[in-house]
Amino acid sequence: METENHTSVTSFILSGMSDIPEYQITLFLVFLTLYLLNLLGNIVMMALIVTDPKLKTPMYFFLCNLSFVDMCFTSVTVPKLLADFLSKSKIISYPGCMAQMYFFLAICVNECFLLSIMAYDRYVAICNPLHYVMVMNRMLCSVMVTGCWTISQLHSLLHTLLMSQLSFCRSNIIDHFFCDLPPLLKLSCSDIFTNELVIFIEGAVIGTGTFLCIIISYICIFSTILGIQSAEGRHKAFSTCSSHLIVVSLFFGSAFFTYYRTSSSYNQNKNQLVTVMYTIITPMLNPFIYSLRNNEVKGALKRAIGRRIRHVQKM
Repeated sequence: METENHTSVTSFILSGMSDIPEYQITLFLVFLTLYLLNLLGNIVMMALIVTDPKLKTPMYFFLCNLSFVDMCFTSVTVPKLLADFLSKSKIISYPGCMAQMYFFLAICVNECFLLSIMAYDRYVAICNPLHYVMVMNRMLCSVMVTGCWTISQLHSLLHTLLMSQLSFCRSNIIDHFFCDLPPLLKLSCSDIFTNELVIFIEGAVIGTGTFLCIIISYICIFSTILGIQSAEGRHKAFSTCSSHLIVVSLFFGSAFFTYYRTSSSYNQNKNQLVTVMYTIITPMLNPFIYSLRNNEVKGALKRAIGRRIRHVQKM
C-alpha cells in the first residue's frame, strides 16, 4: 500500500466557534473582553509582586510565574480566534498549526507543574513552618521553575514530533478553534496508536503525577489544620490555600476531561466548551481569585494605588 505523506495537507481550516456567522461579532466582543481582562489581571498581579517588598516570598514568586504562564496560555490561541471571527478565511498553515500546538502543550504542562509546586509550597508553609525559609530558599525555587519550563518544552517537543510523522489526507477541517491533539488525531489517516499511547502514558506520569502531588500535599495540610486548636488559626491556615484549591479544581477538572479520552470519543461541542474553561476562563479568573481572597495582595494593591495618587497630587 502506498503511504501518503502529510504534505497532502498544507493548511487547516479552524471551524470551531468561528463557523456561526450570525454570532461572529458578539463572540468577538466576548472573547476580546475575556482576553483583555486576562492581560490586565495578570499584568497587575505581576507588577504588584515585583514592586511590593512585602510580596517577596516563594509563594508570590510562584504566583508571578503562574500569571506569566496564564498570559501566554491565552495568547497562544485567542488572537488567532479573534482574527477568525472577523475573517471569512479560517485558514492556518501546517507549520503554524504545529507551532500553535507546540506552545499550547508546553504552557499547559508548565501550568500543571507550577500548580503542584505551589501546593508543595503551601505544604511546607503550613506543616513545617519553622523550616519554611530554609527549605523554600531562592535557589530551590529557581531550580523548580527552571525545571518546569525545561520538562514542559521536552513534553511538547515529543508530541509535536510524533504529530509531524502522521499523514493528514482525509480532511483539513479541524473541529476546534485552535490546533490541539485530539482534533488533529481525528483527522489523521495514519495509525495513531503510538500517539494515543504516549498521551495516556505521559498523561499518567505528568498530569496524574502532578495532580496526585497536589492531593497528597493537601491531605497533609488538612491533617495539620484539623490539629490546630483555635478556630481562628484553622481559618487563617485554610484561607492561605483555598484560592489555590479553586484554581486547581477548575484547571485539572476540565483538562482531564479533554485529554483522557480517545480520538474516537472526541465530541466537538463538549470539548470546545470545556477547553474554553481551562484555556481562557481559568487563566482570566486566577489573578482575581488570588487577589480577592488574599489580604496581602489586596494590601499591596491599596499601597500601589496610594502611591499613584500621591504621585499625581505632586504633579
